[in-house]
Parts: sequence; structure tokens; C-alpha cells
Amino acid sequence: MVECEPPKPAASGIQEFQTGMKEEQHQFLRLLNQLPARLTAEQAAWVLNCQPHDVPILVASRLLKPLGNPPPNSVKYYAALELLELVEDRTWLAKVTNALNQHWQKRNAKKIWSMSNLQS
Repeated sequence: MVECEPPKPAASGIQEFQTGMKEEQHQFLRLLNQLPARLTAEQAAWVLNCQPHDVPILVASRLLKPLGNPPPNSVKYYAALELLELVEDRTWLAKVTNALNQHWQKRNAKKIWSMSNLQS
């Protein structure tokens, strides 16, 4: 089961974890001793040991596929069972690592290039 950060008091006075889950939900999931069937991008990132902002990069690279056909501005969910199978595949993990590295190299190169043009 995925561990979270300690609870923080919510505006409602009910303690919630940073995932937005209430303590009762965590207790229920602990009883089941498994992940929820659908994971948010943040939860999927925890399983993959990456940042939540990396998940859309993996979707764009066709390495992850959200459940259903969500509209562009909606919350995307990912199948926990599929993720758990994928993380055991070393080849897939290498593709994920390469896709993220390439994305951030390109992004940083653009930043450096635009900064050098401003200084000239």
C-alpha cells in the first residue's frame, strides 16, 4: 500500500492526507491491504516514483493511458492493476526514464537558448 504524508487539518476540521483522502478512507484501504482500483495522477506518480507533473509527459509519450476517454481539462484516472504490472517490466521502466530525461533535456535546452537570446 502507498504511504502518505501525515494528516493536515482541513478547512472542514476533518484531518485529510495530502491526497485529499480522509482518515476513514485510509483505514478502509489498509483493511483491504491494497491500492484503490483507480489512481489519480499524483497516486500513479507515487507508484512510479516520479513527480505528478511527469505523468502527463508519460501519457503524451504513450507510455501511460488514462482510463476511459477523459476530456482534456478533467481529472485523469489510471488503473492500479495495470500500473503494478508495468512497474515490474524493466524495459518499460527504461522507456519511462528515457522519455522523462528527453523531455526535461529539451525543455531545459529551450530555456537556456531563450536566455542566451535575451542576453545578446
